[in-house]
Amino acid sequence: MPQLKQSAKRLRQSKKLAIANKRVKDNIDYLARNFKKAVTAKDKSQAQDFAKKLIKLIDKAAKRNIYHLNKAARKKSRMMKTLNSNFKDK
Repeated sequence: MPQLKQSAKRLRQSKKLAIANKRVKDNIDYLARNFKKAVTAKDKSQAQDFAKKLIKLIDKAAKRNIYHLNKAARKKSRMMKTLNSNFKDK
């Protein structure tokens, strides 16, 4: 248990932030799972829709320091690589 008032407040704040950050990460993971399902089902329009939503959420998470900028770029790059390799124009 923290002895100082500022330590107690910091503990409360960090717990709240951890919950908020987990909510954002869980939402990103949920959309990523749906994106993968759409790709395996060969549903191009739905996969593109999930990709667009994912990019927006990942960028917001990186802006708020939930994800490191390089991690956000890597996640987006891998997602787009998956999308492009599975839906090549023939």
